[in-house]
Amino acid sequence: MTLLARTRLELDEVTAAPVPTAVVMTMGALHDGHAELMREARRRLPQGRVIVTDFVNPTQFGAGEDFDRYPRTLEADVELCERNAVDIVFAPSVDEVYGGAGLGITVDPGARGDLLEGASRPGHFAGVLTVVAKLMHLTRPDIALFGEKDYQQLVLITDMVRALDFRVEVIGVPTVREADGLAMSSRNRYLSAEARARAAVIPRALAAGGDAASAGADAAVNATRALLESEGIDIDYVVVTGTDLLDAPTSGVGRLILAVRIDDVRLIDNVPVDLGGGP
Repeated sequence: MTLLARTRLELDEVTAAPVPTAVVMTMGALHDGHAELMREARRRLPQGRVIVTDFVNPTQFGAGEDFDRYPRTLEADVELCERNAVDIVFAPSVDEVYGGAGLGITVDPGARGDLLEGASRPGHFAGVLTVVAKLMHLTRPDIALFGEKDYQQLVLITDMVRALDFRVEVIGVPTVREADGLAMSSRNRYLSAEARARAAVIPRALAAGGDAASAGADAAVNATRALLESEGIDIDYVVVTGTDLLDAPTSGVGRLILAVRIDDVRLIDNVPVDLGGGP
């Protein structure tokens, strides 16, 4: 049976026993991509405790973004967690997490927090890292699992944990995709039927970029952009970086990362690419 905790006190009561713990942090509106994180947590800790946090974090949304309309489906979320052997769902209120203190204390993501998503959404990663830090303190996990779809987020959380000496292992889990290759995302439910059909070009464009990558980062970017543009997709960015988000290597493994808008719905995705010339 999955227990639902809404306050710090309730969470402390149901986590009092010292048991190896995994946490999966979400903003709710759960889907099978989240479920795979839960399943991986259970595979890694078959006798341990799995906690899912279900919290729409206001500090990572900018002005004019979709905080107010972001889907909140707690009852369905708890049911999905129960089906995937989750022990506890922690679904606090905003006041429970931030306390209404308004002290303005945040975690600075550093220079890489201003790249890509950070450039498009100023302050986003300060909000992400701050809430992740708070939820790690509250849930006290041994391992924390995050999806690779949000690759920049995964890199920055991993760096924060190392830099601030959190006693937790961060584990990246490969992106879970729909039958046509589109990365699973809670925001996919915003798409109309026509927009959803157009979105299927995203994984095809990434595949084209991956195929072109042996000729270099520019070739990968150009091939990806060409296919997106041929379908009239509004591109925010398409880049190849190193796996650390810094400049693309001239050979070996890089990361092809994009953000696009389809009918005002912003979607992100990424894949590893082989730039050739490796050992």
